[in-house]
Amino acid sequence: MASKKYVLLGLLFCLFASASFAQVSASSYDIRDSSLIPAKRLPQHNEFLQNAYPFPAMPRNQWEIGIKGGLPFGSTDVRYWGPTGGLGIHVRKALGYVFSLRGEFDWLRVKGLNFEPSGDYANNPAWKSQGYTPGVDHVFYNYRSTINELTIQGVVTLNNIRFHKAKTGFNVYGLAGIGLSRYNTFINTHNSSGNYAAAFDAIYNQYNNGGFTYSNRKAIKKAVKAAMTGKFDTPAEQDQGQPKLGGWPVYPVIVLGVGGEYKLNNKFNLALEYKHTFIKTDLLDGQQWQENGLTQTAQTRDFDSYGFLSVGLNYNIGSKAVEPLWWLNPLDYAYSEINAPRHMKLPKPVLDDSDGDGVTDQFDLEPNTPKGCPVDTHGVSRDTDGDGVPDCKDKELITPTICQPVDADGVGKCPEPQCCKDIKAMLDSGNYGGPKSKCSIGDLPSITFKGRAVTLSKDGKALLASVAEKMRNNPNCKVAVVGYGESSKAAQQLSWDRVNEVIKYLVEKEGISADRFIFRYGQNGGEENTIDLKDGTGEEGPNTVPAPHPNLRKKK
Repeated sequence: MASKKYVLLGLLFCLFASASFAQVSASSYDIRDSSLIPAKRLPQHNEFLQNAYPFPAMPRNQWEIGIKGGLPFGSTDVRYWGPTGGLGIHVRKALGYVFSLRGEFDWLRVKGLNFEPSGDYANNPAWKSQGYTPGVDHVFYNYRSTINELTIQGVVTLNNIRFHKAKTGFNVYGLAGIGLSRYNTFINTHNSSGNYAAAFDAIYNQYNNGGFTYSNRKAIKKAVKAAMTGKFDTPAEQDQGQPKLGGWPVYPVIVLGVGGEYKLNNKFNLALEYKHTFIKTDLLDGQQWQENGLTQTAQTRDFDSYGFLSVGLNYNIGSKAVEPLWWLNPLDYAYSEINAPRHMKLPKPVLDDSDGDGVTDQFDLEPNTPKGCPVDTHGVSRDTDGDGVPDCKDKELITPTICQPVDADGVGKCPEPQCCKDIKAMLDSGNYGGPKSKCSIGDLPSITFKGRAVTLSKDGKALLASVAEKMRNNPNCKVAVVGYGESSKAAQQLSWDRVNEVIKYLVEKEGISADRFIFRYGQNGGEENTIDLKDGTGEEGPNTVPAPHPNLRKKK
């Protein structure tokens, strides 16, 4: 029967192990959230936030409480009877990401029945007291023991530290602990009609010629169980002088076990576990004597033990706390910070700029720009009118094409005087082909998002209402909506989502025409959590842009 027990255990573990491929990819928690840090660790937390200490403080984490039920197994001198039942409750608290403590109470019931008969039980008071005669009557040892066990256990999580994935939905653990166990054992020796001596002898005579072998054990046990119509009501032998609680002997115990937990959500998980208890007694089954012919000459040398295969449901409790640490990957913060730094202080890069024009040498297409000359993004001296003379030397900053080529000072020679007068008048008036559009919308606010959110806050909506009012009062103005974040695909997509959210709100909620906006995302030089609104009148740019990485879009 023991072999079936281990086969069942193996099958159940294989079933749970198949769930280990289900991964939970969400980040653990906000490492900067002070509300998650207990008071005694706040000094370390504050030093960390000020970059005065490299390690973040360990957060407050939830307790786990659990209930379980399953099959206990006795490992005794009397063989296994068959399935019985057991219940357990526990409370568990993490002391770190790998080690936790667990207190557990179990109520177990184990039973045993031998298929070989015994004729020598002279030193066994339970059978002798019920009218059986050693050497004459054959008996089949049996027992039923009720066990109460209270233990404190150290639990070691084996697989939550992961180098290539954020978190796991399946935890494997081992445990060891100590505690106290008490038990009460009875044997079935008679029914209302008397003892089973005659029935047992009949079974003995039936199988004596063929032998009481392992191959016919099922038939023998079936016959013995059919003969035993009474109850387990005869007290078994107990250790004399052993401390008792409620009349039951109490013993120290050592427990060892392994288990696995499958995460249903951040509050509930299912557990499969096998725990084995070693107890310093040989009377768990009420039998401690070796047989030698018809005399019991010595006690057995081994102690009894028992195991408990269980399935349990666990629940996490605790407010203002993260989930139990054995579900978290302690490397999560380090990898997240490397991928997208939010806390690290990065040194400002120093890049060479030989001509001092503001464009670094590796991107400068004009490495020897004269000092003081404004340049474009490629480091080339600006030439607004395209006459070949840099603006810094051009005495006629805007020379019409019809007046070019120009002299060394950038001054053109226009054709007929009347034509030149017309052009000059046009230049003086600032009208280059149509009425000059003026915008006096003034400064516009910036919209701030928290964390990785893309939803507008109440304050953000209020600010956008004021922007909409200004745009209605200045119908000739355009507004550029600018988002930042070019460091990664995820940052670019988040920037796009936030710019899109601002424009969408002004169009759908405030009734502003979509063609009055310029859509800019993934810009550098700004705060990733801020969307700037600027006067975009006279600038060119689209008012809608396809999502750059739609598979990375942040869900609201």
